[in-house]
Amino acid sequence: MSKFWSDVVHKLTPYVPGEQPKLDNLVKLNTNENPYGPSPKVIAALKLEAADSLRLYPDPNSDALKAAIAEVHHLQAKQVFVGNGSDEVLAHVFQALLKHSRPLLFPDITYSFYPVYCGLYDIEYQTIPLAEDFSINIDDYDQPNGGIIFPNPNAPTGVPLSLATIEKLLKKNTQSVVVIDEAYVDFGTESAVSLINTYPNLLVTHTLSKARSLAGLRVGYALGHPDLIEALIRVKDSFNSYPIDRFASAGAIAAMQDTAYFEETCSKVIATRVALIKDLTQLGFDVLPSGANFIFAKHQVKDGAELTALLRQKNVIVRHFKSPSRVAPYLRITIGTEAQSTALIDTLTEILLAA
Repeated sequence: MSKFWSDVVHKLTPYVPGEQPKLDNLVKLNTNENPYGPSPKVIAALKLEAADSLRLYPDPNSDALKAAIAEVHHLQAKQVFVGNGSDEVLAHVFQALLKHSRPLLFPDITYSFYPVYCGLYDIEYQTIPLAEDFSINIDDYDQPNGGIIFPNPNAPTGVPLSLATIEKLLKKNTQSVVVIDEAYVDFGTESAVSLINTYPNLLVTHTLSKARSLAGLRVGYALGHPDLIEALIRVKDSFNSYPIDRFASAGAIAAMQDTAYFEETCSKVIATRVALIKDLTQLGFDVLPSGANFIFAKHQVKDGAELTALLRQKNVIVRHFKSPSRVAPYLRITIGTEAQSTALIDTLTEILLAA
């Protein structure tokens, strides 16, 4: 704490990211990274970019990247906004589109960066409790608001909403922006991108960190009506006019264009998730339905915090949230490789038999 801090700094409670431990022989299932590396075409593109051209600024508009993203989603480039990871994109979204006289609405159990952004940008917000089964009841959002945002599938629960349910929400909420954060959508959840040309107040955000295996490169994007995109560009150009560097742009373009590799790795993750849920159920876990590359599970006897600590002692890292109290019994487990899943199940079996 310092006398030189601005007032806003004193009021902030920063987001705490998942741990990146420096341990050998680690089964790391705590930060929802893709267990499979990026497309070989990404590596090739990055090598080509290591050239004399690095002395030049990148394209401030990222036109080639926007074109590649637009082609994948069957949209126009003017409907695409890009940034350094979806967290930066979301930061611009909060400032440009979600700061109004009425409160922003989002679930009480969701991505914990949302209240951080509200604190940073002085945005009034109201949390809406999840249903008993941890699902989002969109009827609860049928009230005056300054915007609505939530992930689909939700985080950290992994529970998805159908496209029909999203459209029902949009039909009831036409006077403010609805943001669907689709960081994990490619692992078995219906995307709302197909609704963009019908609903001008819909904004969908994506990341290349998960399904495209580029968490280390930092590229995210938003899709929506050109008017929404213009608002984001105005904020971005008042903050950082060159957000996407040459390496990130080249790698992201290659990742977006390699559809076959993307579909192959997503299918592997989904298959491993199905098998892992079955194995955990046999060990006495209750597992929420998941449309993500992670699952939310609680043991019928063992406490979540205790299990997390015991797993860590055996070099298996999962994510545990202490609050709110409803989620404290649960473990959020990233879907890894088949070998990592086997290691997790073997370790859990050993822990539970020793109890």
